[in-house]
This record gives sequence, C-alpha cells and structure tokens, in this order.
Amino acid sequence: MIFLGVMLAAIGASTLVWRDADLFGLPPVAVGIALLVLSAASLTYGVVRRRRRWTVGGEPAPVGSIVDRAKALPRLLKRRKEYGLPGSRLAQWGFALVYLVSPIDILPELLPVVGITDDAGVAVWLLTSLSTAAGQYLNWERSKQRQREP
Repeated sequence: MIFLGVMLAAIGASTLVWRDADLFGLPPVAVGIALLVLSAASLTYGVVRRRRRWTVGGEPAPVGSIVDRAKALPRLLKRRKEYGLPGSRLAQWGFALVYLVSPIDILPELLPVVGITDDAGVAVWLLTSLSTAAGQYLNWERSKQRQREP
C-alpha cells in the first residue's frame, strides 16, 4: 500500500504540474488533487498496517538510521545464508537494478507523465526493500550480540 501511495502521489503531482487538457471530462486540478488524497489515504493505511504487523504479528521492526542501514547492507549480503535471506529476494533486487539501468522500459520515457513513473516505482520499491531488510538484519545482529553477552 505504501508503494501504491507513492505512485499515486507521483502521478497526482505530475498531473497538477504538466497536464493542461481535461481528463475524463474533469479538470486536471481536480484529478491531481483526488490522486493526492488517494495517495495520502493509501500511505496512511500502509503505515498503520505495517506497524500492526510488527506489533501484533510478532514480525521484528527494523532498527537503525539510514546511515546504519546503509553500513549494514554489505554485512547482510556477506552473511545472507546465516541470516536466512532468501535467494529470491536477491534475485528481485538484481532484476530491479537491471531494470533501472537498462534502456528498455515497460513504459517508455517518451510518454510525458507515465514514462518515468515505472522507473520511479521500481526505485522506490528497491530502496524501501533494501532499507527494511537492512533494518531487520540490524535487529537480528543486535539480538545475537545480546545472546552472547552473559
């Protein structure tokens, strides 16, 4: 839901900025504002759902700042088998990187507003996925350190 909210925000903001003609008989300002409102609702729901999953579901919440997570990412990749990071997750990250770097896109950049949103969406997903995984790895690392201390 968070990813959907970010995508709706990007589309709504770009509609407000660049769109001149009506969309489905509605002025672009109304469509842009409606998309931004839907984006805010989606983001709020996504954040609430994620926090509930962390507290009720027992899933560990990620810890550490952005800098700590960035520093932990190489350690995570080195100790991925011990940590239990699935190979499918590494493949997803690899495909996302290849998609961002490659000149071939599902939606070409020639389309004025929509062309860049697929790249932005993949980039947002990749960064949030890496950040969450690194934060959970930091949590795992800290729990292992606590177990070793008497």
